[in-house]
Amino acid sequence: MLTITPTAADAIKALVSSSPVPDDEGGLKISTKPTGDTKSALELSLVDAPADTDSVVEEQGSRVFLEDAVAPLLDSKVLDAQVEEPGQVRFSLRDQGAEPV
Repeated sequence: MLTITPTAADAIKALVSSSPVPDDEGGLKISTKPTGDTKSALELSLVDAPADTDSVVEEQGSRVFLEDAVAPLLDSKVLDAQVEEPGQVRFSLRDQGAEPV
């Protein structure tokens, strides 16, 4: 299952609380975004609630919704975040057990 670092959890909570997304049900959704041909990229968005088919990861008060096609790809990953400026967050994924960059 996807693991969320404390830094990422804090960033997600801050983004949700500063948006019109409801704090008690909303969260960060990770889904696929077609980029052409057969390739896809991951897309992050704030949503009001998970879709019926989303996997929900709740850690440290944050909620991440994984599109069903994405969940297996992120099963052994860690979601981290770096706050660059107020209001600007850069999320990254790494393998569990790998050192942060």
